Amino acid sequence: MTTPVPSFAPGLAPYACHPAASRGRLHAEPGGEMRGPRDMFQRDRDRIIHSIAFRRLRHKTQVFVSPDGDHFRVRLTHSLEVAQIGRTTARTLGLNEDLTEALCLAHDIGHPPFGHAGEDALEQALEDHGGFDHNAHTLRTLMLLESPYPRFRGLNLSWEMLEGLAKHNGPIDHPGWAMRELDAMYPLNLTSHASLEAQLAAISDDIAYDNHDIDDGLRAGLLTLDQLLDVPFVRTCWDRVRARYPDVAQDRLLRELVREQIGVMANDLIESTRANIAASGVETVEDVRALGRTLVAFSPELAAQERDLKRFMYATLYHHPEQLAAADRARVIVIDLFRAYQADPALMPPEWRDDCALEEPVRSRHIADFIAGMTDRYAEKRHAEIFGRVAVGV
Repeated sequence: MTTPVPSFAPGLAPYACHPAASRGRLHAEPGGEMRGPRDMFQRDRDRIIHSIAFRRLRHKTQVFVSPDGDHFRVRLTHSLEVAQIGRTTARTLGLNEDLTEALCLAHDIGHPPFGHAGEDALEQALEDHGGFDHNAHTLRTLMLLESPYPRFRGLNLSWEMLEGLAKHNGPIDHPGWAMRELDAMYPLNLTSHASLEAQLAAISDDIAYDNHDIDDGLRAGLLTLDQLLDVPFVRTCWDRVRARYPDVAQDRLLRELVREQIGVMANDLIESTRANIAASGVETVEDVRALGRTLVAFSPELAAQERDLKRFMYATLYHHPEQLAAADRARVIVIDLFRAYQADPALMPPEWRDDCALEEPVRSRHIADFIAGMTDRYAEKRHAEIFGRVAVGV
């Protein structure tokens, strides 16, 4: 039977997440949920925006480590761009815009400094203590470490928000230590699929970085248009742009190319997802979770083209020699800091030093929590203060 649509949620499909049908929050809040005009998921979104962890994304790597230019993207601007794509497509599909936006804004909060290079370094540092995963650390940050409220730890986000962050990339059959601890605290049904809003947040992330990383790569001079035009999807979009603006100089059209590609991907996603939903027969969000497959997806043709584009970006931009050298330096900084704090916790600020346990694995995980919260520039500053030198590649 179809779940009735709450009267305050016009335009939402029956298989969308409805705030009135939320499973609630881990901790009951004084005054109840509806203390003003905002619903459950709007409050989640606002809690993310006002969090310290979200603000720190301003100085965390997206593609380029500690970029010197003001025009390059960082984790914060990337998250805003993901949210823009997610919110627009959610509205078109009849999904909950506020939950989708909140998931998009929060999805990268668990990234340590220096992006994936920093994550690799923390994974190495915690090799004997359960490892490190940025997605689990997103939930760890929001459920435990970010604590602005007097009566409980964490932001006390809705179950649907936490579920979506945990499973936006699909079910989790083998959770690591961090995810297991959080799931034991507030069970998130890790082995089922997540809501359509969470699925949409994941693919909005792909659309954003597939295209905006091209923009940054061109701006940095690590990519050229000639290289890009070897990718069939890019060539097709470029030909359309050139046909629309035959008299405009080539360099004036590069950002139009990026917009064209985003539009093609978003429109394909919408049409393919509509068809998938119609064919699946789902009527409620619980049907979505129980279905056993992802519904928010590109068409098979565009999915293949998007995989080709990703392969090109890894080979040409992400693994560019300059990028690899920067990643080496970043890993040295993170490993050096971890070893220094492990040897002498007094090097950490008092609020972190005083809570540093003697026993393992609690000690190492606590140190990793501190480092993972750092921005690029704070990590560089602390490394220089402790070691008095600039990190060099290994």
